[in-house]
Amino acid sequence: MISQDDLNVRTPPRRAPAGAGIGLRLSHIAEIVATRPQAGWLEIHPENFLSNPHAFELLTELSHIYPISLHTVGISVGSVGGINRSHLARIRTLADRIDPVFVSGHLAWSTYKSEYLNDLLPLPFNMESLRVVITHVNEVQDALGRSYLVENPASYVAFANNRCRETEFLSELVLRTGCRLLCDVSNVVVSGHNLRYDPHEYLDCLPSDAIAEVHLGGYTAEEKYLIDTHAAAIADPAWELYAYAMGRFGPRPTLIEWDNEMPPLATLLAEARRADVLKSKVTRLEVRCADAC
Repeated sequence: MISQDDLNVRTPPRRAPAGAGIGLRLSHIAEIVATRPQAGWLEIHPENFLSNPHAFELLTELSHIYPISLHTVGISVGSVGGINRSHLARIRTLADRIDPVFVSGHLAWSTYKSEYLNDLLPLPFNMESLRVVITHVNEVQDALGRSYLVENPASYVAFANNRCRETEFLSELVLRTGCRLLCDVSNVVVSGHNLRYDPHEYLDCLPSDAIAEVHLGGYTAEEKYLIDTHAAAIADPAWELYAYAMGRFGPRPTLIEWDNEMPPLATLLAEARRADVLKSKVTRLEVRCADAC
C-alpha cells in the first residue's frame, strides 16, 4: 500500500494534453517508462495504482514526462448509500501528487452498502436519481478541490420510470453542479444501437461548452446488442461519430481506451495517431467553412 509520506511530495505542474492520449495499463507501463513513446497524455484508473507501490513509483516518474488524467472506477456517484469518503480522500491525495489534467468518473453506481461491484450499473433518469447524483458530484468536487468530469454510460436497457432523456439529465447535472462532461463517443454508438436512438441527435443535445474530454473505445457485437468491452479496435461507426463530435464540439482532448485482450503498445499509439489526424482534418474543414462564410 502507498503510505501518506509517499504521497505528500510536491507535484509537477499540470500541462494541457497535446495530441490524443492512451490508457496507461499495467501491462504496458514498463515499456512506456523504458521507451517514452510519443503520446499526448496518459490516463490511469487510480484504483490500480494506489495498492501497487511499484506501479505507483513508475506512475510518478511518468507524471514528469506526460500529462496524466485520473479516470476513477470506485467513486459511485449514483449509489444511494453515499460516497466512500475514505476512498475519495485517497483519490484527492493522489491528485495532489500527480496534478492531473482531468479527474473523471461514470454516470453509474457500483456499490451497495460495503460491497463493491465489478460493474458500472445504470440508474433511472428521474428527479430522485438526479438529486442523488447532484449531491455526490458536489461532494466529490468539494473534496477534490477541482472539477469532476462525468462520463455518459454504455446502455443496454432503459428504465420504465425514466422521466427525461439522458442528455437532459446530464445537462441538468452540469447546470446544478458546475461539473463538466466526458463524452464517450463509442458509448453513444453502443447505446444508440441498443436503445434505438440516433447518436448524432444525442451529441446535438449535449451542452457543447461542458465537453472537456472525449473517449474512444472498442466494442463487441453479441447477437442484437453492442457490448462496451474495450477489447477491440475502434469500429468505423465510432470513428465517423468522432468526426461529427469534433465538428459539433470543436477539438477536444481525446483518449483511446483499451482494457481487455490488450494489444501491443504500438497498436494503441496508432489509434491515437488516427484520432489526431481525423481531428486535424475536421478542424481544418471547420476553419475553411468559417472563412467561406
